[in-house]
Amino acid sequence: MSDLFSVRGKTIIVTGGLGQLGRSFANHLAGEGAKVAIYSRRPIADDDLAALFPSTVDDIRVFEASVTDKAALKAATDELVANWGVPHVLINNAGIDSKPSGPAEQNGPFETYPQEFWDEVIDVNLTGVMLTTQVVGAEMAEARRGSIINVGSMYGMVSPNQALYAYREKRDGVPFYKAVAYAASKSGLLNLTRYVATYWAPKNVRCNLITFGGVKTATFDKEFIDAFLERVPLGRQAEIEEFNGVVQFLASDASTYMTGANTVVDGGFTAW
Repeated sequence: MSDLFSVRGKTIIVTGGLGQLGRSFANHLAGEGAKVAIYSRRPIADDDLAALFPSTVDDIRVFEASVTDKAALKAATDELVANWGVPHVLINNAGIDSKPSGPAEQNGPFETYPQEFWDEVIDVNLTGVMLTTQVVGAEMAEARRGSIINVGSMYGMVSPNQALYAYREKRDGVPFYKAVAYAASKSGLLNLTRYVATYWAPKNVRCNLITFGGVKTATFDKEFIDAFLERVPLGRQAEIEEFNGVVQFLASDASTYMTGANTVVDGGFTAW
């Protein structure tokens, strides 16, 4: 049974693999015997990489490639294929969102939400997934095997509840709104996943979405956490390591009959 869920010997791409979620995925999968290629828009020194992945760095390599730059993605993938062969798995993890501490107009009313912020988020979170999937998926289709895993969000299934942020106006005297672009981009991933799944099914390339809920970090205000947890049936945020199991499942041969699916891992948030 353990072999069914094994990723040993697989080559796996993780976009945004130097961020919080991506690091967790990369470290876990390399620890399970995979070779992990991180696509990152910024370079990293060898010493810094070793510090991030002290026990798995020998099986992790960083390729400098922004998901918004198709030429860079093609160059990175060509180099990867030449050295490690056609990847078995692509994890489209790179993504951005408005920061709670960002400019007031970025977190202001929908009516005045600036287009440049919309364009930036959509460019990375949706267009970037499309471009990366085009480049890497084409290699998989030619090899007639592959698993593409898109990283979604509960806000791709339901609208952000603006009441969760009402405390900000009481505290700061300025209304705060969860911005529209992130939710729209993650919602778009749902049908992009279905499109790719059906398009490349004859080539034995699968594509699935994982919808994640809130993960515990030190960056959230206590007022937000208290309000948020009242809406989570399990009553807590996820530990980041709790997402690794479903990622490994979709990367492994245990999921070979799954494609076009949305696997929800949100503590029950979207069940209410």
